[in-house]
Amino acid sequence: MSQNGYPDRSHLPTSPGVYIFKDARDVVIYVGKAKNIRARVANYFTKSGDGRPKIAELRERVRRIDFIVTGSETEALVLESNLIKRNRPRFNVSLRDDKSYPYIVVTTGDTYPRVYATRSTHDPRHRYFGPFPSASSVHSTIEVLNKTFQFRKCRGPEPGRRSGVPCLNHHIGRSAAPCVGAISTEDYDKIIADVVAFLEGRVDHLIRERQAGMREAAAEMNFERAAKVRDELSALTYVRDKQQATIATEDSFDAFGAYAEGESACVQVFAVREGQIVNRDSFLMDNYAESPAEAVALQFVPQYYGYGSAVPREVLVEADEPEESFVPLEEHLSELRESRVDVRRPRRGDKRRILEMAEKNARLGLEHEKLIEETQRNQVASTLDTLREELALPRLPVRIECYDISNTMGTNSVASMVVFQGGRPAKDQYRKFRIKAVDGPDDFASMAEVIQRRLHRLKEGDEKFAQVPDLILLDGGKGQLSAVVPIFEEFAASAEFPDIPLRSLAKRDEEVFQPGRPEPVILRRESPELHLLQRVRDEAHRFANTYHRKVRGTEMTRSVLDELPGVGPTRKKKILEHFGTPEAFLDASLEELEAVPGLPGRVAREVHARLHR
Repeated sequence: MSQNGYPDRSHLPTSPGVYIFKDARDVVIYVGKAKNIRARVANYFTKSGDGRPKIAELRERVRRIDFIVTGSETEALVLESNLIKRNRPRFNVSLRDDKSYPYIVVTTGDTYPRVYATRSTHDPRHRYFGPFPSASSVHSTIEVLNKTFQFRKCRGPEPGRRSGVPCLNHHIGRSAAPCVGAISTEDYDKIIADVVAFLEGRVDHLIRERQAGMREAAAEMNFERAAKVRDELSALTYVRDKQQATIATEDSFDAFGAYAEGESACVQVFAVREGQIVNRDSFLMDNYAESPAEAVALQFVPQYYGYGSAVPREVLVEADEPEESFVPLEEHLSELRESRVDVRRPRRGDKRRILEMAEKNARLGLEHEKLIEETQRNQVASTLDTLREELALPRLPVRIECYDISNTMGTNSVASMVVFQGGRPAKDQYRKFRIKAVDGPDDFASMAEVIQRRLHRLKEGDEKFAQVPDLILLDGGKGQLSAVVPIFEEFAASAEFPDIPLRSLAKRDEEVFQPGRPEPVILRRESPELHLLQRVRDEAHRFANTYHRKVRGTEMTRSVLDELPGVGPTRKKKILEHFGTPEAFLDASLEELEAVPGLPGRVAREVHARLHR
């Protein structure tokens, strides 16, 4: 630290690159890019900062400054985007729950590419389109695609199954069946090229091709082919007619409109392709540093496109900066597109109108979200207050922890701890337990073990269990409650231990039991208080079952493959890589097993027989 209490900056270079602010716990709290790292960082420690409201707080929390030198501003931009995604720093603008946004992937790195929804890490060999604001929008898009384009839907990099019989999708016109040679590689590549064109918004281009193809087929008296092309043309025209033509030119661009208020922001992306608005997506952003809307939009652009996403020829943003400052972003997007991309701030005309429309929708989107949040907060506060009265709790149950046990006839026994904070799941605080001291199917003893371990971790000051719950809820009835009460009494004997209310929720009649009271509390079936407890209980049940399936699947997979003749380490690795998860392997059909690369048909049949004996 320097004499004024701020971190020493003498080691910072004057080169372009990325600077990383860390707090006292060595947690990354801000990432930025600069043409000159030392000069840019110095701005944060001037009396006025750089003008943003939260810079004073950021300055006080910084204890260490790291840096990464890059060869250019463009490289710094890419690195900054990657570090923000990885670390989600508090003072950076970032997508809320960005891991939840789905993409459509076209596996162009495969000989016969697939098209499917994904949330996983991007593979640079493939093309990605998105992010989409919801899973339903992804699946509806894929459904439209598959009705029009006969791409394969089977899993894995290689198509089909070893039986040599095409799947049902081929018979209903949803797959061209490259697995049995029903289509050449060249013709299949044309299907995938059309899929990519569709996802890039070039629907008019596809319609013109179909119109020409239908005329050609009709001229050749090939009426069967003409009818097929006519159906494709009808589907594409339906999609185009749902889109609203808004500008006279045939330009293609994305317009990023943003609105920021307090610690929240909204970005709306209007995608215009060949003169038509083909899509509009809305994204909510965390903006703890209270950056202005223009900065939010600029920081969001590289997050939006990510790796392999479709990039248009032109990107429109609102910014006070001179357009020369867009050069690093233009170079980055041009590299992704593999052709020139211009980033501009339109001053007039149709493009200006589209950008203003995006900004207006961003403002309305954030206002709508805040109204919903305010309504929900009021409803939750009322529900929690009524629940406090109904269950005779000493305080408002803001933090509710719920526990459940899952096993199969006493084997692979696990437990879940889920947390609801202010009526909402706090998934980063969920915890999983493997039952250690209980043999056999004894849910009561298992519940007692888990609660004992949780309270012990609280007493010992474990950071992962440091927060004191306002209510501990057990999934079960009197039996689970009776097993846990002695554990509570043991810890309550310590004067320093906090008073934690304990209740259990019996599923059959939805009765709430509490220690020392023989009669249960009966909440109204339609009451929001019971609905909240049910949601908490059901989430604990889901989380416990999911963990149990994973544990059981891993052990069963290992056991089945280890015991199966003909499956050595190499084939075992190929099977696990092909299916990705133990659950997918255990649920695999014979056809899916036969599709595993390098697995002979005989061995696939033996594996299937062992799984389903």
